Amino acid sequence: MKIAYTLNIMKERIPFGRPFIDAEEEHAVVRVLRSGWLTTGTETLCFEQEFAAFLDAGNDGIQQPLRALAVNSATSGLHLALEAAGVGPGDVVLVPSYTFAATAEVARHLGAELAFVDVSPGSFLMDIAQLEVTIDRLSAGKTAYVNGGPCGVPRAVIPVHFAGLSCDMDAIMDKAARSNLTVVEDAAHALPAPYSGGGFAGTKAHIGVFSFYATKPLTTGEGGMIVSRDENLLRRMTTMRLHGIDRPIWNRYTGDNASWYYEVIEAGYKYNMPDVLAALGRVQLKRIEILWSMRKGIAARYDEAFSADERFIIPPTDSSDARHLYPLRLGPACPISRDECIRRLQEQYCIGTSVHFIPLHTMPFYTKRYGIKEDDLPETMRSFKAEISLPLCPGMTDSHIKYVIEAVCNVCR
Repeated sequence: MKIAYTLNIMKERIPFGRPFIDAEEEHAVVRVLRSGWLTTGTETLCFEQEFAAFLDAGNDGIQQPLRALAVNSATSGLHLALEAAGVGPGDVVLVPSYTFAATAEVARHLGAELAFVDVSPGSFLMDIAQLEVTIDRLSAGKTAYVNGGPCGVPRAVIPVHFAGLSCDMDAIMDKAARSNLTVVEDAAHALPAPYSGGGFAGTKAHIGVFSFYATKPLTTGEGGMIVSRDENLLRRMTTMRLHGIDRPIWNRYTGDNASWYYEVIEAGYKYNMPDVLAALGRVQLKRIEILWSMRKGIAARYDEAFSADERFIIPPTDSSDARHLYPLRLGPACPISRDECIRRLQEQYCIGTSVHFIPLHTMPFYTKRYGIKEDDLPETMRSFKAEISLPLCPGMTDSHIKYVIEAVCNVCR
């Protein structure tokens, strides 16, 4: 069956992801380029303040004010977060296997080991019961898995909000408090996802980390943001973000009180965000709820089209879901494999798709290090083998959405 819509697939490809950029972003970037100051400066400081204020709206002094630190990637933010938490050799960091490489690799950069936690049945999110079992095993001096895996002291847990859907942070924080663990929310997919009880994803843990990569809900091309209410953690991350220097030095060349002198008090990193990227982020932040509404509208169309079809399993969702991705799963009634579906969509219809994610415990590095078998995390593998992420780009037209829906239905006949 041929698609009846007017899109010329030989001339126009529907990409998996495309940032929503217009003249306002262009003007903001040009303004910074013409200012004569491109690296970290007042633009980045304003972006931090505005980002923290957006997430902290409604706090009204109930909690310590939220503060934000802009960084050059979410990976940098996760690294700074674990370093500030004191993670190091002999420690174990608990993460889902169902995540991107960055979530796990930062623990290895600090010499810590990893314990991978399965997702709950029918979900893409960390299973709280499995988290408790793994923490209890490690606390008792056992290996993370019945058949082996790392040993060590459980030190931190990184729950990953997936595709805009948030983890059960109340349950995770409760277990972490009883086990004396630092919690770092990987909120790369979760802007702006409000919790059902109030507040935004990324703000309940000791530290939250957001991504501004090109395909994320808010983009600066590359970049990220750390948020926290803990002054000690913030102080450490601020120092380590820029070479371990003892004071802010972005304005050492400008201002009435500019000073050339500084001291290096730690062996820090080069993780700061430049102003030219912050200018882009400030504009994107102003329209974040408009972009969210666009994605929700597209996802609702997909839900309606696929929910009653036994070949497909639509993503779990609720009213607070940021709908960052649309992770459709192929059901048992689908006559072709996930990989074949992806191939046909690309070759026959020029539709870009992706897979979120290839489980980390199947990657050669971690398989070799920990001897983990695929069936050690059965729900993770079950979700992975069926999942295909469809295009979900703000700015997709009605014809684009219809075209994707019919193409998916056609290739799965």
